[in-house]
Amino acid sequence: MCLAGGVVLAELQLHPWRRALRHEVAFREFTRQAYNADVADVSVTAADGADLRGWFVQPKNANGSMVILLHGVGDNREGVAGFAHIFLDRGYSVLLPDARAHGQSGGMIATYGLKEAGDIHRWVDWLETAHPRCVYGFGESMGASQLLQSLANEQRFCAVVAESAFSRFEQVAPERVAGYSRMPTWFGKSFERPIVDVAILYSRWRYGIDFRRANPADAIAHSRVPVLLIAGTRDHDILPHHSEELARIDPHAQLWMVQGAAHGGAWGANPKAFESKVTEFFADHQSNNP
Repeated sequence: MCLAGGVVLAELQLHPWRRALRHEVAFREFTRQAYNADVADVSVTAADGADLRGWFVQPKNANGSMVILLHGVGDNREGVAGFAHIFLDRGYSVLLPDARAHGQSGGMIATYGLKEAGDIHRWVDWLETAHPRCVYGFGESMGASQLLQSLANEQRFCAVVAESAFSRFEQVAPERVAGYSRMPTWFGKSFERPIVDVAILYSRWRYGIDFRRANPADAIAHSRVPVLLIAGTRDHDILPHHSEELARIDPHAQLWMVQGAAHGGAWGANPKAFESKVTEFFADHQSNNP
């Protein structure tokens, strides 16, 4: 049962459901009316040849800085499109890419940061061709974890915001399995742990992906990029202790714990505070020099 469960778990996580774009027309129309700007279809080629696709919007009152918005697992660029207006209102240009194996991007499997960190590097390369004043990053859940992992090698960000990120894959995996089976966390870390171990071993054997290396905690340990960590006290998908661990590892990181917020729900729980926290954090870091 552990062998079968581990294989099934690995395949489901490596091949998340592709959610089709459903609100493209509405987003384009809203952007045109609100910002007198067009939504450009853009793409880059990943190191392994995967075709990565997204949207880019530059408002009429562009301030010279750009923000990459990264979505969660099983979602697509539309999942973070709602955040775009926070930045467009203030003159930031925004890039909304689909992660590999999500939306309209290529890539056969999702690797939770192992390959996506390099994909983010390619997107920063693309933005840098326009010589922006600053490039910022904002990610939710899986997108937040990928963003933090990119900091191991990508130092061109002026600052990044990571909401509901995990710290280490081997820690979050049994916690998520416990959630799937509606069991307490301790059950996932004990009785269900063999299933997780099989899934990790199978992923390494079948696809050459070692999830033991998917650790944002290791990436930010030596990064000089300013980080704002956001976590909700009612987040049961990725428990708040992950953000707390990340904050301990990076003494320069800021941690905002949002009372009553669920997974990725800080904006909904306290919209005014969320917008001011994020935009002020970016405004306070307008240089990528250490």
